[in-house]
Amino acid sequence: MKFKSVRFALSAKNAAACPEWEMPEIALIGRSNVGKSTLINLLTSKENLAKVSATPGKTQLLNFFVIDEQWALVDLPGYGFAKVAKDQKIDFNEAVGDYLSGRDNLMTVFVLIDSRLPPQRIDLDFLHWLGGCSVPFSLIFTKTDKQSTGKTKASIETFLQATDAFLPDRPGVFTSSTKDREGRMEILRYIRARVEA
Repeated sequence: MKFKSVRFALSAKNAAACPEWEMPEIALIGRSNVGKSTLINLLTSKENLAKVSATPGKTQLLNFFVIDEQWALVDLPGYGFAKVAKDQKIDFNEAVGDYLSGRDNLMTVFVLIDSRLPPQRIDLDFLHWLGGCSVPFSLIFTKTDKQSTGKTKASIETFLQATDAFLPDRPGVFTSSTKDREGRMEILRYIRARVEA
């Protein structure tokens, strides 16, 4: 799947600064250093579209990328170096909370999870909060090339079991690896279905 045009549109510091358009948006979020920028570059086939950094928490703004002038990919700040409050109110990034809970043209959210790790409390807390929003979401388990397929499957099942207590329905699941471009077509097909719905 190739795109005719892929461009960076703008960075927004809060929900009020987000673009005033009706273009469908697909958002990506995850714990810091989970591989969001790498995945954006994989999906768009643009190596340097999103800046990849070894420093966790580098993305501090809501970054909008326009695809074929038809829909937008939104790179949201990671949530790894702050906490989700016990009452489930977001306090790690107010702008992200406002965007996810109030953006009318947000079609779906991909929450990125490191496939190599046991369930992390920060991921589970975020999903607990996100489950209360009206936006659909799916999980993308990243860095699958760094372990065996069996370990990845076991890790995914362990994670889903941890979400069963607070998510009535299991979210959709994708896997991704930049090394062999795993998951790219499946994720893009899902995006296309959401955008064209």
